[in-house]
Amino acid sequence: MTNQKNARPLPKSAKLLSGWMLLCCVPLNYPMNVAEQKPPTPKPVLTARERFVRAAHCQPVDRPPVWLMRQAGRALPEYRKLKETYTFVQLVQNPELAVEVTLQPVRRFGFDAAILFSDILVIPEAMGQTYHFKEIGGVVMDFAVTSKADIEKLSVERVVERLSYVDKALRLTRKELGSQTALIGFSGSPWTLATFMMEGASVPKYSRALQLFREDSKTYFALAEKLTAAVTAYLQMQIAAGVDALQIFDSHGGHLAPTEFQEASGRWMREIISQLGGKVPTIAFSLGTHGNWNDLISTGANVIGIDWQTSMTDARKLIPENIGLQGN
Repeated sequence: MTNQKNARPLPKSAKLLSGWMLLCCVPLNYPMNVAEQKPPTPKPVLTARERFVRAAHCQPVDRPPVWLMRQAGRALPEYRKLKETYTFVQLVQNPELAVEVTLQPVRRFGFDAAILFSDILVIPEAMGQTYHFKEIGGVVMDFAVTSKADIEKLSVERVVERLSYVDKALRLTRKELGSQTALIGFSGSPWTLATFMMEGASVPKYSRALQLFREDSKTYFALAEKLTAAVTAYLQMQIAAGVDALQIFDSHGGHLAPTEFQEASGRWMREIISQLGGKVPTIAFSLGTHGNWNDLISTGANVIGIDWQTSMTDARKLIPENIGLQGN
């Protein structure tokens, strides 16, 4: 179990550090002026896990929970030490190593939640499209999905079986965290996964999925349907393994025009969240889509993650009070 008593205190500048996430529900009438504030009501002492889960459900907490979205940190010396011996993919696919990297920032900073060390591209790999990282940086996949035939070859049936190493890593992490610290699972959104799969690599401009959506939406929808089924099964597996919350990363949502977002991305996230049945709170994080608040709200996520381009204050005015905000 992670020993939070020996963890280093959170620095006062926590909100300003890259990758640190605050999750909170602040009502519009919350007193921002000290003179308006009433004497505080005593609050029960919460564990980090309770704090995170309550905040995700927009229930009262003693303070906003904090976690590190870039969980490997890249700057953590203990992570860099592991990278001297293992590749990124090896760290992801070895359950014991994945657990170690997951726990490193929690040990160092005493965060309220840990997010599993993994990658969104485990889904394409489980469907038959293997990936690896280049020495100079960036990801390369064994082939690009460029035709209807390529889409038809992608297999959904064995996704959960092929990702059993993720299941094991989650169960081991849950055991290590015990009842004190929350555990977050995640997946990429169908749209974001499609952008990588169709390029076959990380590239400066992801244009092929966008072109397919605009010129042949029927074929794009066939790919999105397969990815939605795969992501849903994957996240259901994570719930069974003991996660306290799930985040869907729509990292390339901002590549879409506001009028395209709902059909290309939003509707598929909504389908996934609906299929999960509310068993754990869900977080929808879509980068660069701050003009699509209604579409993000309609996904049914308990929490909406906002990026650095939007202020918490502005977002709070536009998002219902029963939906949490996370960021930024």
